[in-house]
Amino acid sequence: MKDAFSLLDAVAVTIDLPEHGLVVGQVGTIVEVLDTDVFEVEFSDDSGKTYATVALPADSLIVLHYEPVAA
Repeated sequence: MKDAFSLLDAVAVTIDLPEHGLVVGQVGTIVEVLDTDVFEVEFSDDSGKTYATVALPADSLIVLHYEPVAA
């Protein structure tokens, strides 16, 4: 199943991005849809302080689900 991405989705990166200080599994929020398969993702700490904002392609993200989803 291909994830459908939407504004304000919680996502995790699936690749290391050392140039942005990000590693696989770090969680962010989609804050802008830049193109069909490109999203601006904001990464914040537990206090809400942003530590990275990066434009990322859909193939480097997964959507996180906090409730049951039908397969």
